Amino acid sequence: MSERLVDWTRGEQAITFQTCSACGQVQYFRRAFCAACGASDPREQRASGKGRVYATSLVCRAATPETRTHVPYNILLVDCAEGFRMMAHGENDLAIGDEVDASFKPFAGRLVPFFVKRK
Repeated sequence: MSERLVDWTRGEQAITFQTCSACGQVQYFRRAFCAACGASDPREQRASGKGRVYATSLVCRAATPETRTHVPYNILLVDCAEGFRMMAHGENDLAIGDEVDASFKPFAGRLVPFFVKRK
């Protein structure tokens, strides 16, 4: 298996995705195989952080005591420029179709992707 890139799931300010060498499928989160064709060892790459909001949901009620200080917070589905969709946090005023760029913010003790409207 190839060496893994470090990303936000390991504390780095980066988003990674995988591309299958056999069929070209793009996938996010990392797996040891291609979810489309089953080929082993997909290639990891860093994402640009650019995308477009596909869906948005403003959370107004804390799910846990750790998230209480963040309410209200916005959960997004973002179609990333590289061809995968991911769930992330974002500015509260984002709407479907907004072009966004990734940054990173602490949330409930972890560093998470946080999308802001592209200027």
